[in-house]
Amino acid sequence: MTDPALPQPSPAPSASPGVRLGTAQGRWIVLTTVLGSAMALLDSTVVNVALPAIGRDLGADLAVLQWTVNAYLLTLAGLILVGGALGDRFGRRRIFVLGVAWFAVGSLLCGIAPNAGVLIAARALQGIGGALLTPGSLALIQGSIHPDDRARAVGLWSGFGGVGAAVGPFLGGWLVDGPGWRWVFLLNVPVAALCIPVALRHVPESRDPAAHGRFDVAGAVLGAASLALLTYALIEARSGAALVVGAAVGGVLLAAVFVVVERRRADPMVPPDIFSSRLFTAVNLVTLCVYAAFGGFFFLVVLQLQVVSGYSALAAGAALLPTTALMLLLSARSAQLGERIGPRIPLTVGPLLCAAGMLLMLRVGPQAPYVRDVLPALLVMGLGMAALVAPLTATVLSSVDPGRAGLASGINNAAARAAGLLAVAALPLLAGMGPDAYLAPGAFDAAFGRAMFWCAGVLVAGAAVAWATVRSPAPGACHPQCRTNCAVTAPPLEPPGAAER
Repeated sequence: MTDPALPQPSPAPSASPGVRLGTAQGRWIVLTTVLGSAMALLDSTVVNVALPAIGRDLGADLAVLQWTVNAYLLTLAGLILVGGALGDRFGRRRIFVLGVAWFAVGSLLCGIAPNAGVLIAARALQGIGGALLTPGSLALIQGSIHPDDRARAVGLWSGFGGVGAAVGPFLGGWLVDGPGWRWVFLLNVPVAALCIPVALRHVPESRDPAAHGRFDVAGAVLGAASLALLTYALIEARSGAALVVGAAVGGVLLAAVFVVVERRRADPMVPPDIFSSRLFTAVNLVTLCVYAAFGGFFFLVVLQLQVVSGYSALAAGAALLPTTALMLLLSARSAQLGERIGPRIPLTVGPLLCAAGMLLMLRVGPQAPYVRDVLPALLVMGLGMAALVAPLTATVLSSVDPGRAGLASGINNAAARAAGLLAVAALPLLAGMGPDAYLAPGAFDAAFGRAMFWCAGVLVAGAAVAWATVRSPAPGACHPQCRTNCAVTAPPLEPPGAAER
């Protein structure tokens, strides 16, 4: 339900210390960041709820629904690090505004898409806009707000993000059951129309004068192309065509070339030496496991509730609210607990609780009563996510030198997106879902049960990685520059409820 912390840019040096939050301009800056991030947040919370309606309206099979989710994740995961670098180089407000406008255009095209092909292409365009505006939302606060007020500004931004996460499922379900699924996307257009002029008028421009060197265009292209080929191979694997085999082989080869290029470049997008921190490497492995399971679960659960259990879109969206509520209530306490005892126990227990919640979802079948069958599973999952996400975020940020915290956060964010992308592509294949499975309640119910076992298994693997590789030192045993296999804690900076994927 929550993403790892968004990339945290270094504040740009300036002659003035920044805008005070108590001023009118300070409040406008926070409003701008909330509006921008709300577009991406609401989109991520409501699109899954709309998938059955999209499939019925466009006469689409399961692969189209997978691509509707993955086209967005593909461009977002591949370009989010580039988006942060562009903001530092050319102006954070400029790139943020460009991202908002780009996202709005993509949303408009999604809303008027006459067929599945146009919808998928428009979703990919949305992902590009998301990669530009997502790192920019916090960058505006970091680069514009006075240092003494930044923590409070980030808190307001996070709080409104949590409210958006809670409202999203209700809003998405209401739109799907009311005016129709197209309004899930069209809603972003008026939000952008308000956000852009506010940003241009009230938000000062900022950039990082230290940003230099050439952009790693080759790395970005290779990474995105590798993910695209692997995603295509997984989604279309049932056909067994030679093209699918070629895509799989090509994706693996491009991934290998990406590693070689990043090792040889002077200014790589993903510096290999950042993985010299064993803790950073370990936590990213945990991230891959955890967010693969989350991505697959949230893709399938709304289909299960609507196709098999007979819930309306509004009821299916609202059903997920307990996980968001628990995240909002418990994330801060979880962060404090992780700071006291270290990350090893939270990163082990959290995935295990989530795995138990997914296994409890096996009780959710035809006409499943919400309180008896659905709610217990989601409560257990919510407790696991609350225990897990804040310590995960804090450990990522503190596992490298403080000057590289933004880079570490960005890499972890991209890893989480890529994990969800590949899970949405692979899980229906592993669970034996045919192209028309979501139209046949009995077949989908059986495949959903198999998918939950896969998700739970991946979470258990993540817990095992955390237990075996993450160490919790005695209080005061480490220092901020520690690059060994220990844990240096830091306050979690992620917005609660930032991604219902």
